[in-house]
Amino acid sequence: MNKQAVRGGAGDITSPKSGVRPQDNLYLAVNSDWLKTIEIPADRSSMGSFGKIDENVEKQLMQDFADFADGKKAIPNVPNLDKAVALYKVARDFDKRNSEGAEPIKARLKQLLDLKDFADLKEKALELDKEGLPVPLFFGVEPDMKNTKVNILNNVGPSTILPDTVTYQTEAKDQLLPIYQKQTINLLEMAGLSSAEAEKYVEKALAYDARIAKVVKSSEEWADYPASYNPMSLADFAAKFKSYDIVSHIEGLVGMKPDRVIEADPGYLDHAEELFNESVFEEIKGWMLARFINNAAASLSADFRQAAFPFSQALYGQAELSSGEKQAYRLANSQFSEVVGIYYGQTYFGKDAKADVIDMIHKMIKVYEKRLSENSWLSKATRDKAIVKLQALELKIGYPEKSEEVYNRFKVDESASLYENLAENSKISQAYEYEQLPKPVDRSVWAMPGNLVNACYDPQRNDLTFPAAILQKPFYDLNQTRSENYGGIGVVIAHEISHAFDNNGSQFDEFGNMVNWWQDEDYAEFKKRIQAEIKLFDGIQYGPVKLNGKQIVSENIADQGGLTAAVHAAKGEGDASMQELFENFARVWAIKQKEEAIKSITAIDVHAPGPLRANVQSQCQEEFYKAFDVKPGDGMYLEPEKRVEIW
Repeated sequence: MNKQAVRGGAGDITSPKSGVRPQDNLYLAVNSDWLKTIEIPADRSSMGSFGKIDENVEKQLMQDFADFADGKKAIPNVPNLDKAVALYKVARDFDKRNSEGAEPIKARLKQLLDLKDFADLKEKALELDKEGLPVPLFFGVEPDMKNTKVNILNNVGPSTILPDTVTYQTEAKDQLLPIYQKQTINLLEMAGLSSAEAEKYVEKALAYDARIAKVVKSSEEWADYPASYNPMSLADFAAKFKSYDIVSHIEGLVGMKPDRVIEADPGYLDHAEELFNESVFEEIKGWMLARFINNAAASLSADFRQAAFPFSQALYGQAELSSGEKQAYRLANSQFSEVVGIYYGQTYFGKDAKADVIDMIHKMIKVYEKRLSENSWLSKATRDKAIVKLQALELKIGYPEKSEEVYNRFKVDESASLYENLAENSKISQAYEYEQLPKPVDRSVWAMPGNLVNACYDPQRNDLTFPAAILQKPFYDLNQTRSENYGGIGVVIAHEISHAFDNNGSQFDEFGNMVNWWQDEDYAEFKKRIQAEIKLFDGIQYGPVKLNGKQIVSENIADQGGLTAAVHAAKGEGDASMQELFENFARVWAIKQKEEAIKSITAIDVHAPGPLRANVQSQCQEEFYKAFDVKPGDGMYLEPEKRVEIW
C-alpha cells in the first residue's frame, strides 16, 4: 500500500469519485456528490462548507446594507452602524469613484515621488509612517507574552510580494513576479507617471523585495509562535539601525520612549541596516511606490480595481473580480467589523442555539478535564497544571456586548472620496493602537467579529471565541442529531480547547503568560508526540503540492485533540452514532479549490487542507475503525503503530 493511500485515503482526494466506501476514503465517500455539483463562484478561488456559510452570511448582510442605504430599512440602534452604512454608501457611489480617477491619491503619491535622497527620507519617514504610507519599518502593540497584563512594542520586518520566502526558490517566482511587475507599472502609469519612470521604480521595488526575501522568516518559521518573542532593550534594538535614528521614530509614533522592544524576526533585525541606508534609497523609494499604488487601487475607480486584479488572480485563480456592490459591503464590513458582527449577532443569532452551544462547550471542557486527569503519559504535577489552565479558559460566544473604543473614533465624510475616508481611518486605527502601549491589556477585546465563520483560541488571553456565524449547519443545527453536532461544532469547540495544549499554546499558563509549567520528562514525551504528528502529515500529496508537516503541526494537534474529545463527549450521550459523527466531521471539511489557490494557500497556511484534516485525523481514531468496520487492506486503514494520539 503506498504512502498516500495510508495517510490520506485512496486516490486523488481533490477530485470526486462515485461509489467510494468510507473504509477507503471517508472524505470522498461523504462529499463526492457535493463536489460534483458545487460551483466555485467566479469571484472566489474556492468553495466549501466554511465558504458556503460565509457566502450566505454575506448575501444577507449585503441586502441589509443596501436596504439601510436606500432607506428601505431603518438603521438599528447599534453604535456606529450608521457610520458603517455611510462608508458603504461612499464605496457604492461608483459614478463618483470613476469620475475621480487617480485624483484622491495624487497628494500622497506626490509625497513619495518628491523624496529626493536618503537624507530626505530620514527627515520625512516618521510623518509618512503616521500618515499610513508604506515605510519599511513595522511596529505594533501586543500583550507582553511573559506578562500579559501589560502591553509592549513589537517589531517585524517588511513582508514579501510573494506569499512566502520559500516561493522565491521555486518556478512560481518566475511566473508570478512578472505579473506583479506588469501590473504595478500599469497602475503607476494610470496614476500619471511616464512609462520610463514607472518601469524604473518597479525594477527597484523588485530588487528591494529580493533583499527582503533573503532575510525575513518563512511561513514555517512564523508557525513557531513563541519564537517571535525576543525581548531586547531599546538601546540594543536601536544599535541595529546605524543609518537611522529609530529611537526618535518610535517616540514620534507612540508618544513615549519604551524601555524594551520585542523583535519578532531576529533574522530581519540583524539585516535591518542593510535594508535602511543610503545605498538602497532608490530601491526603498520604488518599493514604497509599488506598495502604495497596489494598496490604494482597490479604493479608486473600476478601472484601477480591474488593473490591480491580475496578480491576485494569478495567485488564487478566481475568474473574475468581485462586483462593485460586493466590494462596497466588504470595505464597510472590514472597517467596522466588530460593529457589523454585533448587528449580525443581535439580529440572526438565536438564544436557544446559544444556550445549547454553551452547554456543549461546558461538556467538552468536562470531557477534556477527565481525559487530562486520566492521561497515561503525564505526571500528576503536569496534569494538575493543565487542568488549572483548562478551568481558567474564558468563553466568548456569539458577539461582544459592545465594540472596542476605536470604532467610536472612526469618521466617515460622505463628501470625501473613498480613499480619503479609508486613509483617515487607517491613521486613527494606528494612533489608537500605539495609545495602548502604556495602558493595561484589555482582556475583554474579542479576536473575531460575530459575523465571521471561524473560531479561535488566544494563548495570551487564554480565551476561546466562537462567533455567531459559525453556529450554523453543517457545524451546528438544532435540527441535526447530537452526534452530527458533535462531529461539527463539537470538534470545532474541542479543537480550540486543544490549542491551549498544542506545541505553541502549551508554552503559556492559565493567565496567558509564557511560562514553563511542564515537568521536563513530560515535555520530552510531548515533543516526541509532536514529531509523530509532523511525520503523519509531512510530504502528503494534495493536488499540485506536498504538505509541510512542521508548518501545520499546531493545527493538526488541535484537530487530533478536538476529534478525540468530540468522540468521547458523544459517547457520553449514550445513544451516539459514530458513523453520523465522522460523516459530519468529513462534511465540515468539504471544499473545491482552484489549483492556483492550493499552491498559494498551502505555502502560508498553518492548517492542513480540509480533505486531509477529515481523513488523516479519522484514521487515528479507534472509534472510526469500529464504526465502519475498517480492516487491513482498506484505503483508510493505518497501522496502529502509525496512529498518533496526543490529547
